Amino acid sequence: MKRRVLFLCTGNSARSVLAEATLRAWAGHRFEVFSAGSQPTGTVNPFALGQLAAEGIATAGLRSKSWDEFATADAAPMDLVVTVCDSAAAETCPVVFGDFLRAHWGLPDPAAVDGDDESKREAFRQAHRIVKARIQALLALPAEAWDDRAALKASLDRIGFLQPEDEASVDG
Repeated sequence: MKRRVLFLCTGNSARSVLAEATLRAWAGHRFEVFSAGSQPTGTVNPFALGQLAAEGIATAGLRSKSWDEFATADAAPMDLVVTVCDSAAAETCPVVFGDFLRAHWGLPDPAAVDGDDESKREAFRQAHRIVKARIQALLALPAEAWDDRAALKASLDRIGFLQPEDEASVDG
């Protein structure tokens, strides 16, 4: 069964796009993946596109879009909605409603980094390292993990704290 995953952030130009493209590239047939924003910028950050390209991850079709596209009466339901905004930086996370699992995988906004292009590229590399660690852990969950919503929610919450140097496992 293909699971539908939506990554949400405010602008849908950086973190949520990194997560969408990476899970889509790695998930094979297991997931249908989307991203959106509560206040989309309308364009994907060029440093996000550059980071994905540097990793060999396809960027065709990526765009900054409103979560309204996924809230229509005829929209297919999601199985999992993951917010990636950084509540530690007092950033407003979108509030979502519906019968799906919710997880928060907050990470600092690389698009907010000031400085020269190399500083910005490094911020996107670091954000993507975090995203990749968390997506690897998501993909490591066995298919039957989706059968127990409470246990799956606990695993998804633990994944939200993983850093690149952590083990990909979220057991116990």
